[in-house]
Amino acid sequence: MNTPQLVLPAPAKLNLMLHILGRRPDGYHELQTIFQFLDHGDELGFAIREDGEICLQTDVPGVPHDSNLIVKAARALQKQSGCKLGMDIWLEKRLPMGGGIGGGSSDAATTLLGLNHLWNLGWDEDRLAALGLTLGADVPVFVRGHAAFAEGVGEILTPVNPEEPWYLVLVPQVAVSTAEIFSDPLLTRDSPPIKVRPVPKGNSRNDCKAVVERRYPEVRNALNLLGNFTEAKLTGTGSCVFGAFPNKAEADKVSALLTETLTGFVAKGSNISMLHRKLQDL
Repeated sequence: MNTPQLVLPAPAKLNLMLHILGRRPDGYHELQTIFQFLDHGDELGFAIREDGEICLQTDVPGVPHDSNLIVKAARALQKQSGCKLGMDIWLEKRLPMGGGIGGGSSDAATTLLGLNHLWNLGWDEDRLAALGLTLGADVPVFVRGHAAFAEGVGEILTPVNPEEPWYLVLVPQVAVSTAEIFSDPLLTRDSPPIKVRPVPKGNSRNDCKAVVERRYPEVRNALNLLGNFTEAKLTGTGSCVFGAFPNKAEADKVSALLTETLTGFVAKGSNISMLHRKLQDL
């Protein structure tokens, strides 16, 4: 077995707001959201294989090898580019599955960017983002690596530069099904579109929050606990909840109080993903 030639981060993201405008004829939902990255995430290692095989060397519990987005991303890029080389890939999993912080999508984007570099394909960001969209609606923002106001199903991206506070992210021990939340009959689907740029303050709600709180008491409990210290928000469809703090010391202080009963972490918000900062240094 090879050892990694390249190690890259796969950062988490937060949805600072999430408004659902309606359901499209194809069953997907039109939405508006703001993505911001965290300086915290998974880590992937890559080493070229000469035999053309794509081998994920790390088992992800509950996810068959061929269903993993990392493997799907690598095979899709290999097929579309015609590259004859393969890749060994290692994953250090730190982000929860079903947490709403983009773990699988971020892993896929890091795979596309890492393989583009190691295989010397020379694909530009637009081409990689288009391929990423075939893997998942959240993959393009990770490919592009800049905080963004997103529309459509989340793929129409306009760069934005929100404040970069420290966040405390709580991780309830439950995986939320995105499909289940979006199919709930009580989900808000008629939010009026925001037409002002930048997005005005006061538009920070998440239309999925009420449904998730009703279906998942663990998430409701985390929101209530964090809400004693700061505005507690849901990211994506959950399960993770987060709150902003002006500095690391304050976030750490609240974290020490809450993580006795809940899992969580403190991380800095970032408008340029740590993956792209690493790639710029290569």
